[in-house]
Amino acid sequence: MTGAELHPESHNDFAGLIGVGGLFMGFQRVDGYRRSQWPDQTVPQQIHLDFEVEDLDQMETILLRLGATRPEHQPAGERARVLIDPAGHPFCLTLN
Repeated sequence: MTGAELHPESHNDFAGLIGVGGLFMGFQRVDGYRRSQWPDQTVPQQIHLDFEVEDLDQMETILLRLGATRPEHQPAGERARVLIDPAGHPFCLTLN
């Protein structure tokens, strides 16, 4: 989805993405991880990313096939879509 390359030293406990212009995003496994319950903040989100897309419907369809889910609560109307990744992190698709 990001167009970034997987870092060559990624493994089960760490994954890195290398993006355009030197952008690096690292993700690590956390012992005792508790999935966030967005929009409820009992277990708050740990990160939130927004991705600009040209077609909300098309990208949502692709991401749902890849394992994302769409929560009922959608606060931005037709300007953006909130999706939840398989680990429970919410992220948004926004029109560019």
